[in-house]
Amino acid sequence: MRHLTRLATTLSALILAAGTASAAETFKVGIVTFLSGQAAQSFGMPAADGARLLIKKLNAGDVPAPYATVGIGGLQIEPVIIDEAGGATVQVQEYRNLVQRENVDVVIGYVGSGDCLAVAPVAEELKKFTILYDCGTPRIFEDAKYQFVFRSAATATQDNVGLVRYLKKLDVEINTYSGIHQDYAWGHDSWVDFKAAMGQIYPKATIAAELFPAFGAGQYGTEISALLKKRADVVHSSLWGGDLQALILQGLPRSLFQRSVVALSTADHVLPPLGKNMPEGVIIGARGSYGYMAPDSELNRWWSKAYRDTYNVIPVQGPYRMAQALLGLKKAAEKAMKENGGKKPTSEQLASAMKGLSWESPAGLIEMTNGDGHQAIQSIGFGRTKKDKDGDIILGDIVQFGARCVNPPTHLKSVDWINAGFPGAECQ
Repeated sequence: MRHLTRLATTLSALILAAGTASAAETFKVGIVTFLSGQAAQSFGMPAADGARLLIKKLNAGDVPAPYATVGIGGLQIEPVIIDEAGGATVQVQEYRNLVQRENVDVVIGYVGSGDCLAVAPVAEELKKFTILYDCGTPRIFEDAKYQFVFRSAATATQDNVGLVRYLKKLDVEINTYSGIHQDYAWGHDSWVDFKAAMGQIYPKATIAAELFPAFGAGQYGTEISALLKKRADVVHSSLWGGDLQALILQGLPRSLFQRSVVALSTADHVLPPLGKNMPEGVIIGARGSYGYMAPDSELNRWWSKAYRDTYNVIPVQGPYRMAQALLGLKKAAEKAMKENGGKKPTSEQLASAMKGLSWESPAGLIEMTNGDGHQAIQSIGFGRTKKDKDGDIILGDIVQFGARCVNPPTHLKSVDWINAGFPGAECQ
């Protein structure tokens, strides 16, 4: 009996030890995006869906080259997905929880520019490798320097410089223009860059109205009335998520889209939820070469089909940006592991591997050239909404701009580069 008891105890210890070893052999990734609130339906949830799908495929080794190896360096990826809702103060605490309680190896997250600005210094304090996968304000790396924080997608500068270049490419005549933007860092930075780019490309155009409703306002009757009263040639907006959907649906019956050319810098993500409610003739940006504007590559064909087969909808900005962050993490981590004898890398080793890195994504080449190697640049596409033969809204007049046409060189801040006349820009 004693022999059997000792045997059972030994077996239990072995099982426990095996379980502990197994848990240690994962690569734990905290993922933060909107799962509730006005940004969830059109952006946050699709991004989370993209993360779940890509992680499942990576863990199975079911991704095309150069990502066909299993997981990250053979380690299974273990996601911990949390909600970005609640504001910057909440997100700082949630970030601390991910690092100090969940013991994640890396954090990927943040749509809101205010959240990124708040979390970045905390990531540096805790010395945790962190990838900002979306937020657009250029100020993250133009106003500060970090060791552990990276952004795997381009800033809002490319959205707004590219948008003005697109308007010129289409020969849109602009004597007056207006703007409607959310009243926080993202909205103000977008408008600053757009105005500066207009000053270079349409120097005689004047501003008719500048409107800054609160984030999450939801009701835009007053702003639509102001836009209709001023009636500019072009109305520019960086609204996104539920705010953008609300503006479109409330502007439709009041002919906002017939009276002005409406140019939306970050709008492809509302095409699936709005469907046939999206008006024709609207200029659409995607914050990259995403969705209808993605490159015809093996990796993109695989990604688009895998996402559509799983969720029955075309992937747009959120899933693409999440995918390029995860693939960038895989590339950096495996580089660090190769240099470290196959061991799971530390945050310091990940940061060293990520700095200045470039990698292929479904949206094309991502290059960490700016912000001392911490800020990505990439190509971007724009299009104009139209109906296909079945009456569904698609994009036409698609134009791509290369990364170095719409992003500043490494030594200049965005607005300084624009105001100087885009020195060094490489546009075909």
